[in-house]
Amino acid sequence: MNGRSAIVIGAGITGVSAAEWLRRDGWAVTLLDPLAPGDPGQTSFGNAGLIARTSVLPVATPSLVRKAPAMILDPSSPLFLRWSYLPRLLPWLVPFLRNATPGRIREIAEALSAITFDSNDQHLALARRTGAERFIASGDFITLYRQRSDYEGDRLTLETRARFGLEAVPLSRAELVERDPHLGADYRFGAIFGDFRWITSPGKYVAALADHFRSGGGIFRQARAVRVDAGDCPGVTIEGGETLQASKVVLTAGAWSGRLTRSLGTGMRLETERGYQLAMLAPSFTAPGPYMVSDAKLVVTPMEGFLRAAGVVELAGLDAPAIRQPLKVIETAMKRLYPALEFERTEHWMGRRPTTPDSLPALGEDVRAPNVLHAYGGQHIGLTIGPKLGRLVADLASGRAPNIDLGPYRPGRFRRSGGG
Repeated sequence: MNGRSAIVIGAGITGVSAAEWLRRDGWAVTLLDPLAPGDPGQTSFGNAGLIARTSVLPVATPSLVRKAPAMILDPSSPLFLRWSYLPRLLPWLVPFLRNATPGRIREIAEALSAITFDSNDQHLALARRTGAERFIASGDFITLYRQRSDYEGDRLTLETRARFGLEAVPLSRAELVERDPHLGADYRFGAIFGDFRWITSPGKYVAALADHFRSGGGIFRQARAVRVDAGDCPGVTIEGGETLQASKVVLTAGAWSGRLTRSLGTGMRLETERGYQLAMLAPSFTAPGPYMVSDAKLVVTPMEGFLRAAGVVELAGLDAPAIRQPLKVIETAMKRLYPALEFERTEHWMGRRPTTPDSLPALGEDVRAPNVLHAYGGQHIGLTIGPKLGRLVADLASGRAPNIDLGPYRPGRFRRSGGG
């Protein structure tokens, strides 16, 4: 066994990033996944594509807690719950709700800012001089509101972003239409962030990064990990019974990571926020840049040959089949946004966002599981933070002290009595 060998489990954006940063650092790296990088079955494939440096709020907020019961009962809302799944959801849901307090939100926002503030630079550093660089677009990101009071009423978002120097410029209806004459009449106010970046084809982006990893000597093996064992010689058992060993194992399997942590004793609590998207291919026109449609909780992003609308949260676990209703909600929202939009055809997709009760990823080693590095739990910002998590993994594996406090992200933080 090579003294600087690593097995990375999961070939989405975080896994590919970790594998590539480790390879650049001189490690012999094997990347494992049952799917090829960029495959539609990966969560990284169908996300909204944003490099969302403005995403410093946790998922759980007082507003969400207040509105959630009514939203769950409304089939036109962007939140769905399969009631049969509720008993299994409760051990995650209770600490999730406990985090929706002003004090916890402030703490979580600090930790989110620490891993998002330089996300543009992190993506560029990873993708520069690779085939992935061409998929990074830049421009303006606009949040759309039905009226100015909706924007001004969201004091928590405004004040939290302002603490980190993230202040948008207001746009009137006339200014919005000057930028985008196709915009539906419902949207009369906007807030714009400049110097924004997004990925024009997330699946191809991840695939191109993986191609670069392989061209530099990295190994990709298409196999499913079924067990991880920690220790001086950590091992990964793959489907079929074979066990692989390396000096470090890196767990970056997204929503599937929870199953693999059971043998490690970390007490990690990870839930699946299922998200849906609608890709409109060969549209008659497209958005000038990404939109966040505030009332629909929907991100609309211009991509390579298509317009993608992504959003909705369904709480139903990893394995339940997709349902049609979330796509109807997206279709209705798109008709409000772009009444005149036409396109050749649509493609539908459902993915599984890995979310912890405190909206923070698991990052680093746990004392009960030496030589296993955790890097998963990116909730709605997995693409945004993937390259940074991957770089931090390489730092930790190589014994370099990261320049941020890793305490908020420690994998064993939920082992204490129900804490969040």
